[in-house]
Amino acid sequence: MKQYIDYKKQFKIFIFCALVIIPVFFSYGQTAEEIKNKIQDRNTAILSLEKDIRAYQAELGELSKQKSSLSTSIKQLDITKKKLSADISISQNKIEKTNLKIGELGSEIVVKGSAIETAQDVIANSIRAMNDSDLTSLSERLLSERDFSEVWVNIDNLISVRERLKDKIVELKEVKTELEDTRTETIKAKEELVTLKTQLADQKKVVDQNTTEKNKLLAQTKNGETNYQKLLQEQVAKKAAFEKELREYESQLKFILDPSKLPSAGILSWPLDEIFVTQQFGAKTGPHRTYASGHSGTDFRARTPLPVKAMANGVVKGVGDTDASCPGVSFGKWIFIEYDNGVSSTYGHLSLVKVTEGQKVSRGEVVAYSGGTGRVTGPHLHISLYVSNAVSVQTVPSISCPGRILKQPIAATNAYLDPMFYLPPYSI
Repeated sequence: MKQYIDYKKQFKIFIFCALVIIPVFFSYGQTAEEIKNKIQDRNTAILSLEKDIRAYQAELGELSKQKSSLSTSIKQLDITKKKLSADISISQNKIEKTNLKIGELGSEIVVKGSAIETAQDVIANSIRAMNDSDLTSLSERLLSERDFSEVWVNIDNLISVRERLKDKIVELKEVKTELEDTRTETIKAKEELVTLKTQLADQKKVVDQNTTEKNKLLAQTKNGETNYQKLLQEQVAKKAAFEKELREYESQLKFILDPSKLPSAGILSWPLDEIFVTQQFGAKTGPHRTYASGHSGTDFRARTPLPVKAMANGVVKGVGDTDASCPGVSFGKWIFIEYDNGVSSTYGHLSLVKVTEGQKVSRGEVVAYSGGTGRVTGPHLHISLYVSNAVSVQTVPSISCPGRILKQPIAATNAYLDPMFYLPPYSI
């Protein structure tokens, strides 16, 4: 009989733990509430900064419509710097928010883990108590108990305990699943934190470059509009001369294009998160656009430095900066990627390059940041696309910049492809 009395005591302990200890993980007290409030503060700050960024982008859009002047260029650089500063603040807020989230998830893991351990102990003790109780046969209990009504009450209690035990085991499994989900969420949050910290470092580099670009412009023009217009005219003349010599050189390259060996449409993904085409490739000469005349690639709006992504899996075959040898005439900072699907692309006018020659890249991976290097009327992203076996990075003496060697991807004119044909469907 003592065993059965002990069992009833164990049953009371089990019920207490099931009702009081296990649900602890649903409430983390004031600390959790404070964390949630801090996360909300970060969200509010991010929304406010995003509003500022939209205003800066609109302002840059209006400036891009104005005639090129020194004051306009300086304003563009100043607003770009403000926008970049807001980007940095957003990244910092996201880092703080993610750290808070990781802390919150860590607390959940501790509480849920403790609840599981406690519940497991209680369940184990309860099972042992039931096993001990089952050793006493029903007939022995009937003979030993003077009050038969108490016997039936004890039997009812035993059945009730078993049912509650089943329920708590189910609850325990649910808590365990939640714990595993929380751990997975924590790992994802930590990965996001690493990405945000990398992005923050990139943004700070672009800010430094922006400052250098402004100082260089002021030094070149001596803060005078006349000097700026003279510099502008010189760059326009050099660009025209360079494009002429490049076109003549590429037209002499021999390449037989076999359309049957070209990949199918839509094999590439977008290089930017938000897409707006500002200039199409080539000219319409039949069912498709070709490089018979006109533009050598497709231009996408990117008024301020934005993450630029690989359009497919491939290998970086070259990186460079045409401004280093002949400022303001070509791609500026560029990267050249050969994809696994038979096409290759050049990304031009970049502000920051994130990859190195020979590096493997994956579709969607950030490889650079857009900008306004090279010869541009305003910041944007230029994409040239080619048949892979007809393009390579070459170094050629420049006529437009005498005594300088120019390095960039060069292909036969009929090896150029329309990027929009191989990108996802686009409509304005």
